[in-house]
Amino acid sequence: MIAKEDTIPNPYGDLFIYYLQGCLRREGIITDSAFIGNWQEDGYSFLFFSKSSDSVVANLLDEQSHLNLLDKFQMSYDEWHGQPVVPFRIGCLSIIPPWLARTGPGLDPDRMITETDADTIEILLDPGVVFGTGTHATTRHCIEAIQTLLESTTIDTVVDIGTGTGLLAIAAVKLGCQKALAIDLNRLAVKTAATNIRINHLGEQIVAVQGSAENFVDLPSDLMISNIHYDVMKRLLHGHCYLPAKYIILSGLLRSQATLVENLLQQASIRILKKWDSRGIWHSYLGRVLK
Repeated sequence: MIAKEDTIPNPYGDLFIYYLQGCLRREGIITDSAFIGNWQEDGYSFLFFSKSSDSVVANLLDEQSHLNLLDKFQMSYDEWHGQPVVPFRIGCLSIIPPWLARTGPGLDPDRMITETDADTIEILLDPGVVFGTGTHATTRHCIEAIQTLLESTTIDTVVDIGTGTGLLAIAAVKLGCQKALAIDLNRLAVKTAATNIRINHLGEQIVAVQGSAENFVDLPSDLMISNIHYDVMKRLLHGHCYLPAKYIILSGLLRSQATLVENLLQQASIRILKKWDSRGIWHSYLGRVLK
């Protein structure tokens, strides 16, 4: 068992978050050492700092008059994610924050995973400030779907749409896929995914790129994974009567949305191989595209 002093410290303490209306006109304008990242979505920005940075943000607002400070928050790293960021296990995968990484033959039982064995595959996952630590039911569904598919089929190429932290692309390659493309519209998510690809030494097999789902859905692949908002998924399926992937994994669907997606899958000649649901709330699908 490893002692707590054998792990590296959590690099994230309290977060100082500035919520802005508007988006920064250019990346890299904030050079302060306390700046962690910028999450931009739908015309709004969340600026993350490791210490109070009122003066930095005030200067930014002076330089870019279209920005408007709506609110600011101080919270712990675990509060931002809604739960403690700790190791967890899905099937044969042990998913571990880098600051709790195993350095010996096992893990401290206080860290939730007690033993590793010859069949355990470890993934280092630093979620940074990107939503999604990997513990959501839809993430578990996707990884179980990948494992189910690989039990009977060889999957060489994967396109992961809406990759977030990059976990699903990394899991696919760790489980035996050869190449993966990890795509997200959000720049901070792509940077976070690239970091996780690097710390898992998978830079030759996985590439993280920024772009919209619609621009990548036409890429031929053995497997397309899409754990994204229903509105985006609906547009993808409505706009494509034929998908160039051989198999698809769709997740992130609430019950009413799942019913609509099942109809879209039938129209797109996609046969559902297996379904998952979490307490009847979150639904996921593994499907085969019929040629």
